[in-house]
Amino acid sequence: MQNQLLTSFILLIVLMSFLSVSGQNKTIFLWEKDQLNIPEGFPEEKHDTTDIIRISRVSNPSMDVYFPSIKNRKDCAIVICPGGGYRILAWNWEGSDFAKKLNSEGITAIVLKYRLPYAVDGKIDDTMPMRDALRAIQIVRTNAEEWGLSEDKIGLMGFSAGGHVASSAGVHFGDQSFLAGINESDVSVRPDFLGLIYPVISFDESFSHVGSRTALLGDSPSSEKTEYYSNEKHVNADTPPTFLMHASDDKGVPVENSLRFYQALVDHKISAEMHIYPTGGHGFGLGLKNPHLSGWSDLLADWILDQTKN
Repeated sequence: MQNQLLTSFILLIVLMSFLSVSGQNKTIFLWEKDQLNIPEGFPEEKHDTTDIIRISRVSNPSMDVYFPSIKNRKDCAIVICPGGGYRILAWNWEGSDFAKKLNSEGITAIVLKYRLPYAVDGKIDDTMPMRDALRAIQIVRTNAEEWGLSEDKIGLMGFSAGGHVASSAGVHFGDQSFLAGINESDVSVRPDFLGLIYPVISFDESFSHVGSRTALLGDSPSSEKTEYYSNEKHVNADTPPTFLMHASDDKGVPVENSLRFYQALVDHKISAEMHIYPTGGHGFGLGLKNPHLSGWSDLLADWILDQTKN
């Protein structure tokens, strides 16, 4: 009996050791408790696992780090912002499933559980999601040497409303004077490259995703806020190189979002690559059930590796 217990114990130690060095997730919380402003009685985080994992009521943001094997690992990484209209996070559909895909290409992937806007004392802090994305970049860059990464090869990507988070961070990363917590460190928060997948880009009424705009800014946003978060209007010479992907028949988030951002990048002579598919609709994730869409993730992985090859 003692021999059996000893054998079981040794196997457990071996298994734990294996998990610690393989692609097992490392979960890191973004902020200290005293940096979070959570209303008293705020409901607990909710996970719906009906068909995909949908996370809502996020108040303590974190990130899950997915490492490729050390032997296959490149020196680049990307933070992934799942979509969900600023109401939920499509956690595996546009997050962990995609992280594993990137791991197969040797790319370290970090899935961001960013805060979904909520009111504090009757007011919504609309900078929460963007600040969480910038903080994630900061944390990855701080740990780059330990994780076998280059500090100048840390990107940011997002799907749908997560694309709005990523594009907001990509054009507003310099606005640190009011981004509480970010400016307490001298580690750069600028993403080195962006991936925007059927993204919400603009809050312009003519082609905005109204649900995302309402969830972030409320029912009657000011013209100043609408202008600020219409990210195509804020592309400049410091905006990172960008990969965009969209479907022409997207009725949820019109393809105009990607087209306008791409044109702004070209106008500012920023390196950009865009793929527009004739059909696909919105929110197709990896697109594995659609043969004409299923290769888009390979295009992105190749683009990331091309951006970070030097």
